[in-house]
Amino acid sequence: MSSIAIYDTTLRDGMQAEGVSFSLEDKLSIARCLDNLGVHYIEGGYAASNQKEMQFFEEVAKLGLSHAKIAAFGSTRRADRTVQDDASLNSILACKTPAATLVGKTWDLHVTTVLGCSLDDNLTICADSIRYLKGKGMEAIFDAEHFFDGYKENPEYALKVLAAAAEAGADALVLCDTNGGSLPEQVFEITGAVCKALGPVTIGIHTHNDVDCATASSLAAIRAGARHVQGTINGIGERTGNANLCAVVPNLTLKMGYETLTPEKIKMLTEVSRFVFEVANMAPVMNLPYVGESAFAHKAGLHVDALRKSKRTYEHIDPALVGNERRFLISELSGKSNILAELEKAKIGQDKALAKKVLARVQELENEGYQFEAATASFDLLVKKIMGTFKPSFELIKYHVDVEKRKTGELVTEATVKLKVGEEIEHVVGEGDGPVNALDAALRKSLEIFYPSIRDVHLFDYKVRVVNAKEGTAARVRVVIESRDKHAIWGTVGVSENVIEASWLALVDSVEYKLQQLQI
Repeated sequence: MSSIAIYDTTLRDGMQAEGVSFSLEDKLSIARCLDNLGVHYIEGGYAASNQKEMQFFEEVAKLGLSHAKIAAFGSTRRADRTVQDDASLNSILACKTPAATLVGKTWDLHVTTVLGCSLDDNLTICADSIRYLKGKGMEAIFDAEHFFDGYKENPEYALKVLAAAAEAGADALVLCDTNGGSLPEQVFEITGAVCKALGPVTIGIHTHNDVDCATASSLAAIRAGARHVQGTINGIGERTGNANLCAVVPNLTLKMGYETLTPEKIKMLTEVSRFVFEVANMAPVMNLPYVGESAFAHKAGLHVDALRKSKRTYEHIDPALVGNERRFLISELSGKSNILAELEKAKIGQDKALAKKVLARVQELENEGYQFEAATASFDLLVKKIMGTFKPSFELIKYHVDVEKRKTGELVTEATVKLKVGEEIEHVVGEGDGPVNALDAALRKSLEIFYPSIRDVHLFDYKVRVVNAKEGTAARVRVVIESRDKHAIWGTVGVSENVIEASWLALVDSVEYKLQQLQI
């Protein structure tokens, strides 16, 4: 199999996505994660942009990464500077990384309009910059900015720039679809022409997703002869993003037969994807190919029935190959097959009579506004209740929530919860930033003495949706809560005309699910 170098630019191009900002510690933690994943290069950032970027290169050198080469990013020298006096090039050298990535102009429009120099001067600028870094013992990767747009308008000049960089000693020439407007067939044709013209030098690809083709174009470039691919985890990046390595890597290896990461490393993709979303403070994209939570989620009853007979019927790969898992969604659209699949997963067995009862109850509850797709813990408890095996861990006597606004503008929220556990009664008060937070605090505080493991449970996410909006302020609301402890994440749901009561129902299910798991 042909080997493809995987170059990750999450810490530079990914940071240019709107709303994304990584602290120094964030960048270091992502670098550790990427190194563990096995990527060949980690682009650490634009060395000359700010002090935090320089500090990253100083700190990452201390991590002792085992696999990835750290690359410092910068631009070719300014037209009015020598290489020795150029701030960008000297910042790269100060990073003391084994590799450097230099962005240079290959579109004549940019040379004359942006740089303001002659086309021949730009050839000298690119060659001088590469030669300077190579002379300092660095691996030099040349990022040919706007290459595809430049090639379309002036192919002779675009190729001259690449040739100048190659003759100066560039280790790889990366063709960049900087505006993201090229289609896969154009990328394939142009990359093939470059590979033919420039012979043995390594050709790479760097695509943006402005026409939703970044991943497809990257694959097309590899088919045309490129052997180096750049992208980001989850495809985050400026404007509409970059090629998504979480799709590029499995497509290249599992679908096209190229050597990228080892099979064991590819199994880490889902974990890495979710880690980067978490560090970036971004909501995970549910339907992201391969690694999204919905990538192998099945809802239609006919699909689930077929899957139970052969997984190949509605899945293009085994989800375990990328570290993901198969999910059967429970809803009013489900058939008995979905329910049976969930019962099998819970090791209850193929009880068709039970499945029929559960399906009927699910349909009743969904008619009232419940949804169990994101609330599998509530579904688990529902099955236990229908089977008659559910034993509540506590009994509610009453709860009370008080919200007080003082003259100072300060809001104070208190919740009082009175519970009975066995023969003992616990009556506690909890404070919070709002009624739900206060109720959550009071509920867990009242149970901690009986169930110490409740201390590990935290409300992680909270969503409210009006179910029947036409009823106005009397409308029913659905609350979905995501909870987590040290080992797992689970979702629960509650529905009521009263948002506090809906929240309470979801909170109770969250706690009960945790306690029921301890009894297994």
